[in-house]
Amino acid sequence: MTERGKRKTVLGTVTSDKMAKTIVVTTERLVRHPRYKKYVKRFSAYKAHDEKREAKVGDRVEIMETHPISKTKHWRLVKVVGK
Repeated sequence: MTERGKRKTVLGTVTSDKMAKTIVVTTERLVRHPRYKKYVKRFSAYKAHDEKREAKVGDRVEIMETHPISKTKHWRLVKVVGK
């Protein structure tokens, strides 16, 4: 029996909870500019499934990659880390 691959987990901030059972989580990373060597912030937004609707805007959350739940939703809420 083979073991399933490790799923990616990401820490981010909830920026929207207006949809039914869906939250938008924004993550931030620092990337070095190729020419000027200065670090620049880059943002990524993920739609995540929140079955119990426990995450609110501004919460720090952990999300995990999962099977496609809808056309744009491929992540699910693991836990709310902080308010």
